[in-house]
Amino acid sequence: MKILYSLVAVVLLFAAVSCNKKADKKTEESKKASEKVVPELKITIDSSGISTFYQSYPKLVKFQNEVLALYKKNKSTQLWLDNRGVVEYANTLFNKYKGLDQEGLKANFPYNEKISPIFEHTAENKLSQKDTDLMITNLYFYYVQKVSGVDEKTTRSLEWLLPRKKVNYQVFSDSIYKKATISDDKKSKMFSQYYKLRDALHRYREIEKKGGWKTIETAEDFKSLKLGDSVATIGQIRERLYITGDLKENNKSNICDSTLIKGIRTYELHHGLTPKNIILPEHIAELNVPVSDRIKTIIANMERCRWIDPELEKGKEYIEVNIPEFKLYLIRNHEIAFVSPVVVGRAMNKTVIFSGMMNNIVFSPYWNVPPSIIKSEIKPGMAKNKNYLAQKNLEWNNGAVRQLPGKNNSLGLVKFLFPNSNNIYLHDTPSKSLFERENRAFSHGCVRVGKPRELAIELLKQDPSMTTERIDKAMHAGKESWYTLKKKIPVYIGYFTAWVDRDGNLNFYKDVYKRDESLIKLLTEE
Repeated sequence: MKILYSLVAVVLLFAAVSCNKKADKKTEESKKASEKVVPELKITIDSSGISTFYQSYPKLVKFQNEVLALYKKNKSTQLWLDNRGVVEYANTLFNKYKGLDQEGLKANFPYNEKISPIFEHTAENKLSQKDTDLMITNLYFYYVQKVSGVDEKTTRSLEWLLPRKKVNYQVFSDSIYKKATISDDKKSKMFSQYYKLRDALHRYREIEKKGGWKTIETAEDFKSLKLGDSVATIGQIRERLYITGDLKENNKSNICDSTLIKGIRTYELHHGLTPKNIILPEHIAELNVPVSDRIKTIIANMERCRWIDPELEKGKEYIEVNIPEFKLYLIRNHEIAFVSPVVVGRAMNKTVIFSGMMNNIVFSPYWNVPPSIIKSEIKPGMAKNKNYLAQKNLEWNNGAVRQLPGKNNSLGLVKFLFPNSNNIYLHDTPSKSLFERENRAFSHGCVRVGKPRELAIELLKQDPSMTTERIDKAMHAGKESWYTLKKKIPVYIGYFTAWVDRDGNLNFYKDVYKRDESLIKLLTEE
């Protein structure tokens, strides 16, 4: 009996295995059959279909050439749809678009009511498959345009002449075609300051969500607060500084102690103010700027960062001047090698935002007086005083006027040349007291350097023959002499009213040329 049961068990086992094999075979055949039944989705999207699309959606026509080229490259077939519907790559794009607010931009696609139902399923997508694919493609180019910043024609109208980051639509087209990842997280894609300001934007928006900060109230006759003073205003200042991290803790005391003074000095350093040991009305005015305004300033400067070619900061040696900060930096091997205060052009004679290549240093320079100054200042002076030229150390030179070398020369004892059509250069000045002021917009447009001797020494370190003694002698020779740099040095003159420094501190500077408001208006009206 045991043998009989064993034989039955074996037969049943083989039968089960055989049945399973047959079932698996049938399942596999059924799967293959179903795969064969559903053909690959293929939607023809040719030039005539694209032309018809733009007749219906004219607000997107600026992308037509790029879209035509892209579909032609893809053999006039769809890019974003398959048998299962919208591909995951398209959903990633839409999420990036919806997240533009995190980049300080508005997500206002011209046909938002058409694009949203494709992804959000809150309403039925009434577009044809062809128009659905075309709408997503236009969303892609819209997104690219937004994250790349306003066009070069617009930035030029805003007097921004620094080298622009080029928008290569062909590269983006290839990205779609190859289904590459839509991401701006790789730091090399943008000017590094952009990412730092984006982090600051998120932090300040969190402050705004929590209610921002209250307006600090002072008495009508308020003049100053000093160490030891006790008044309710002190507690308000303490709370305000704590919110932005200028004070690490808030003991809620109404007494002005050393901790509070230290916090105010930190605040001053990060807002373009000269550190003092007292609290003045100017401090209260700065502290009372609403968080919403600070956010707008950050957004404006994020936009400026979009215009900067990230390749610029990869140079081994270059000079950068930030006009609102009134400072010059020499960057060498990605580190700050030298810093100097500067004086820039007044509002009527704005220093131009541009770049050049420094090639010469001129010691004991002549100053060739611009025709505008001859007309507005020198000729009226000569009319009143026949000895005007001699008293100002000026002379006629081939029909023009120039100032002789010397310590009283308007260019001081040295100038740094980077040829440009704006006739802008860096130079020394006899008016040293101007560098002690907070607002240093006083020049006719050129950039006056607070530490010109030190800058010359730093730039000429690479040349052993140009010792400090030789540089000093050339600066005081009373006779003009030129030195040609062995390697030209890029000079970038920019305009940033918000900037995160290398220690991670967010700094705000006065908008000396009133450029922020027009830029914010441009960004919010789009």
